[in-house]
This record gives sequence, structure tokens and C-alpha cells, in this order.
Amino acid sequence: MTDNFTELAFTDSVKVQQEKYGTRTAYARMEKGGKFRNELTWQERSYIEERDSFYLSSVGENGWPYMQFRGGPKGFLKVTGDNTLAFADFRGNGQYISTGNFIDNSKTMLFLMDYPKKQRLKVWAEAEVLDPADHPELAKKLIVPDYQATVERIIVFKVHAFDWNCPQHITPRYTQEEIKDSQQELTDRIAELESENKNLRHRIESSGKPQVT
Repeated sequence: MTDNFTELAFTDSVKVQQEKYGTRTAYARMEKGGKFRNELTWQERSYIEERDSFYLSSVGENGWPYMQFRGGPKGFLKVTGDNTLAFADFRGNGQYISTGNFIDNSKTMLFLMDYPKKQRLKVWAEAEVLDPADHPELAKKLIVPDYQATVERIIVFKVHAFDWNCPQHITPRYTQEEIKDSQQELTDRIAELESENKNLRHRIESSGKPQVT
């Protein structure tokens, strides 16, 4: 576990660029501040377990990076310890690029987005690929009931550091469920007004008074 995510992110070449663009002084102070964003708190835990997707990186034997989208029911990526995450990996297109890459190099980056709230969390970690048959108790905790997918493996992440990014330049996007939830109040109000309108029409008709058009 690192004391600061900057230990992993700020290589010498990165520091040169920070110096060039005028941000080095501020980040140097951050580096000297001791432990910073190196242990998952309630904020990270709740955020992670609300996600229905994340982006996962790996690096192949040839040095080329790879980025993969991982999706599932909300909460399928679980916090299993103070600094460990895990999920039941579902069968996909059968390429197994990430799985193969992790055999050679376990280092990875998880990128978790909340588009409606314009939030993003990046996590430095090491990945371990496990067979569910060899870890039945862990598999039981991770498998999502009633989700129609075949679990082929378990992937466990040992978190080394994380960082919250600023919301600049994030375009809000909404799932169908989020749109439905946000419109429910409006839908309920429309139904209420339609009911009131129907009752008023019925009273007018019952009274024999001509309707105003």
C-alpha cells in the first residue's frame, strides 16, 4: 500500500510535464503531505458499490495497453476488504485479453464513472484471477442472483491507491432507469392533474351546467 497515489502516478517524465505547465509546485506539496487517498473510506465504498460498470486496463506482454468495459447489475463490483475489490467475471466474447494480460502483468487501473453527477474515481490496483470452483465462499458473495450471465472467473483487486478527478468536461449521461426515476415525480403529478380534471368534468356534467370551451 502506498502512502500517496502520487507515488505511482507521478513518474519523472510526468513531473517534467508538470513543471512545464506550471502545476509542479502544487503537486509537490501534495506529495509531502503524507498519507493521502490510500485507504478506502465510506465515500469510496458507497460510490463503488453503486456503479453498474467500470473501465479496466491491462498491459500485454508486447507492452501495448488494453482497456475494457465491464458491466453488470448495480453493485456487482464489491468492496471485500479494507483495500480489496472483487467481482464475478461474466462470459463475454471469448477473447480473454485482460485475463491473459493479468497472467504476465497484474498491474491495472480501474476507472469508475458517475455520469449524472459528473464524478469519476480512478483506482491503482493489482489483479488476481481466481477459479470460482476453488473459492466457493467468495464466489457465493460475488455472484449476483437472478442475473442471466455465466460466471467464468473471479477477479480480485488489491488496491494500492486511488484519486478522485475533477468534474470538468464530463458530459452527463443517464440510463433508462435513471431517466425513469427522475421523471417519476412529473409523471405522478400529471396523473394527479388528470384525475382532478376528470372529477371536475364529472361535476359539471352532473350539475347540468354548460361546459366552458
